[in-house]
Amino acid sequence: MNILDPGLGSIEAQLWQIFFLSIRCGAAFMAAPMIGGTAVPAPIRILLSIVFGFFIATWVPLGPLPEMMSFAAVIAVLHEVLVGTALGFVLQLAFAIPLIAAEQISGTMGLAIATSIDPSSGAQSGALGTFFGLVLSLLFYAVGAHLLWYELLVESFRLLPAGELGFGAWQARNVVLFMGYGLATAAAIALPVVLVLLLVQVVTGLISRSAPSLNLFALGLPAGVAAGIAALIIAMPVMTEQFRGVIEAALDQSAALMVEGSPDG
Repeated sequence: MNILDPGLGSIEAQLWQIFFLSIRCGAAFMAAPMIGGTAVPAPIRILLSIVFGFFIATWVPLGPLPEMMSFAAVIAVLHEVLVGTALGFVLQLAFAIPLIAAEQISGTMGLAIATSIDPSSGAQSGALGTFFGLVLSLLFYAVGAHLLWYELLVESFRLLPAGELGFGAWQARNVVLFMGYGLATAAAIALPVVLVLLLVQVVTGLISRSAPSLNLFALGLPAGVAAGIAALIIAMPVMTEQFRGVIEAALDQSAALMVEGSPDG
């Protein structure tokens, strides 16, 4: 435990220490979906980052920090912003995976025009995407992943000490590779429902060829929506497990970003 000196002589150095440590936390909170959304005001995020900075300054062993107003301090601040943003951005990518899957399903079902306001970002998104996002958010909090992420944020100051330039190019490469994992996982989540809808469209096309007098739009759209809803109900337990895998993969990827040096070397 680090005992902060209550004297007035070192108060400037202690404030600089807390401010410097809160930069990584603030960048992570700004990029993370559960805190960085419009539902949490910016002053709350700033206050939370300062609280985390004070906690880290008290309990985490720290090395020497760069002098305030020096060129090394500017470089170190940019590095802290990069590390914190990477930690939050990985979670942001994980929360975007069900939205991509929902867009694929909605486009096939004919529900692409059904939009609503996403409560986390405040932007307009598909109704099915909002539902998937709420399911992932509830699962994220239910399994305690938010506590694990907070613990990982604190432990990052042990693995990547503040003021040391340890975030290299291979960590940025892993973030890009995680984006590829996200696209593949979104396709896997949407695949069962899309296959059912494709089968319904094929059957509808055969019926329309056999009976040209039938209205294809009056028959195909309700059948596609009904089949899609039924497929979603049946596949929801499997999708929930896939969502859980996305959360675990995001936490593992965030932890891997904190390892110094390339694992290949």
